[in-house]
Amino acid sequence: MSHSTTSRGFSMTQREAIFPAARHALYETHGYSAAIKSDNLLFVSGQVGSRDDGSPEPDFEAQVRLAFANLEATLSAGGCGFDDIVDLTTFHTDPEKQFETIMDVKREMFAHAPFPNWTALGVTWLAGFDFEIKVIARIPG
Repeated sequence: MSHSTTSRGFSMTQREAIFPAARHALYETHGYSAAIKSDNLLFVSGQVGSRDDGSPEPDFEAQVRLAFANLEATLSAGGCGFDDIVDLTTFHTDPEKQFETIMDVKREMFAHAPFPNWTALGVTWLAGFDFEIKVIARIPG
């Protein structure tokens, strides 16, 4: 475990940036990490249904599935999987219209209890995307 000391003498755990093997252009363009590992937790940034060049997948269901695939790749890079997720937050540009599709895909990804806790938010802008998912996962071990 890596620790550093703040100017006030408190010990704090250092952050480790995590990126999936096929790191796409969004991370570089927007200046953020795919995930941050801290102690036994992995904090995953919002994952979207972006293609390799960072552009949105135009078909909504395919965009949701690609967001989950991008999430899975990021979790894997951090030593986790879907069963390790404890907190799930999703963002939707048109929740009423999109909810059924999202629920169908979510049921496939989380097929059995115990399910992670979940917060769903309606938003007006996701940089050209219609769905985003972010999680906190416990790193096994």
